[in-house]
Order: sequence, then structure tokens, then C-alpha cells
Amino acid sequence: MSAVEQYARAHLVTDSSEGHRAVPVVLRYDPQADPHTVRIGLPGRHEWTFARHLLEQGLRAPVTAGDVRVWPCGRVQTVVEFHAGDGVTVVQFDASALMRFLRRTYAAATTPATR
Repeated sequence: MSAVEQYARAHLVTDSSEGHRAVPVVLRYDPQADPHTVRIGLPGRHEWTFARHLLEQGLRAPVTAGDVRVWPCGRVQTVVEFHAGDGVTVVQFDASALMRFLRRTYAAATTPATR
């Protein structure tokens, strides 16, 4: 099983005058570390780890688990909301980027590791 790392652009949603700000995001999946979780990394060394199925379910309908909420936003966007002690971070993705990432994670989970 091999790890998956995919870079994407997303929009950080804020209540400031900037509104939506494009940011680089890294989506990670390592089936050897934990085959049931994914990680989303934002600039500034912020990274969240949560259940892969949460991301998949959130593409179709609103879902919440712990400090993470995921929901579809229209037909082509998905919102991921992270709650932490210092506030809430809201990130809007193209749903197609998340679907591509999930497909890669399922392929990686079923591919034997090569040495």
C-alpha cells in the first residue's frame, strides 16, 4: 500500500473584508499509518486528521464527526469546517478535487506495496 499526497487549491472562507482567499492545500492519505483517516494540510502548519468516510459522505450530504463538518455547497463545491480551541476554519473545495483524491486513496488501499 502506498501513500497518497495531492496538492489542490481551495478557498479559505473568512468574515474579514477579504471574504474568500485562495490557499494551497495538501491532501494526504497513508494506509500504513492508518487506513481509515485522511489529512488536510493548510498553510501555516495547520493540519487536520479525520475519518476518510466523513469526507466521502460529506460530498453528498452534511455530516459531522467531532470537530469536523463536511457538506456539499451547490453542485460543484464542498465545504470542510474545522473547529479548534482558537476558532473555526472554513475551507471550500472543488468537489472534483476531493473525489479525485478519494479515488486515489481507495486505489492505494488495495494496491500491494512494492519493495
